[in-house]
Amino acid sequence: MNLSKLDEERRQALLNSALKEFAVKGYDDASTNTIAKNACISKALMFHYVHSKEELFLFLMDYCQEAIDREYLSKMDFTEKDIFKKLRQSYLLQINLLKKNPWILDFNNLSDLTKSEQVNKSMKEKANQKEAICFETLFHAIDETKFKEILNIDSCKQLIFWGNIGFTNQLIEDMRSLEYKEVDYHGIIRKIDNYFADLMEVFYA
Repeated sequence: MNLSKLDEERRQALLNSALKEFAVKGYDDASTNTIAKNACISKALMFHYVHSKEELFLFLMDYCQEAIDREYLSKMDFTEKDIFKKLRQSYLLQINLLKKNPWILDFNNLSDLTKSEQVNKSMKEKANQKEAICFETLFHAIDETKFKEILNIDSCKQLIFWGNIGFTNQLIEDMRSLEYKEVDYHGIIRKIDNYFADLMEVFYA
């Protein structure tokens, strides 16, 4: 398999079409016909570079992990002690990822068992290898002295975490309601900044 021989525009269209199809339908129900159609290439041309649905899925697993490692994990400053600055940083890096691959995070979260033993084996190996950006990672070693003294810090962390999930999901839905090239990213950043300004008023002294 050598997608690098495709021109960049067609390659990116194929990758994004496949990421969306797998993310929405899962591996077993995903259609290579739909992937080729939405990428605006013939199925014959697609299979000239990709020999099977399984091979494409496994390629995407590596592609996503490499992109997340390169564009997200390696750029996160985990030494930042202010929880809201750390979360803001996380949002901005995720937005940059989604600009190029709108379905990358959804695909990366796939975990359901499939009819392919090789896919199941690879997903299990990836799950064991990857460093999840979750509650423990984002909320580790934060500056708790900034919080109001009357507040229970552990409860605050949990509330902020739950709110973060809902806010993230809403941002993604808002972006998907438009073509990604039409999204006002400066407007989204203003919305993020306003969101964290409100949270700081609530939680910080």
